[in-house]
Amino acid sequence: MPDRASGSLVEKTWRMILEGDPAARRGQPAVLEAAYAEPRLRALFPFPSHGALNFHRNTQFPWSNDLPFIVGDAQSCIVYAPLGTPQRVLGQSLTPQEAAALVVAHLPPDCGPAFDGPWPPPDSPTD
Repeated sequence: MPDRASGSLVEKTWRMILEGDPAARRGQPAVLEAAYAEPRLRALFPFPSHGALNFHRNTQFPWSNDLPFIVGDAQSCIVYAPLGTPQRVLGQSLTPQEAAALVVAHLPPDCGPAFDGPWPPPDSPTD
């Protein structure tokens, strides 16, 4: 894990979660560490909640909620596609590392680093 005194909100959030900061959300350590080891996931906003590790393209509510996520622990993980996707389970009985790699494999091509702010992106067209 990087040893930085400052950085983006995404970097600070990852650091707080991985270091067990009392103000940070809690998640499964093995899953968090495997996700953090993947550069594309490390650039997204981590949101552990209710046994799942969600990834968002943005840092404030409302969340993007359009990316795959991991449910599980050090023993076994399931990767789910975002809500509204026909095939919900992308993989099961995976190690945390396999699960993180599967999430990366299913990220949209335009999924870059998370931006600060609510979803949708500020430059997205409005209806």
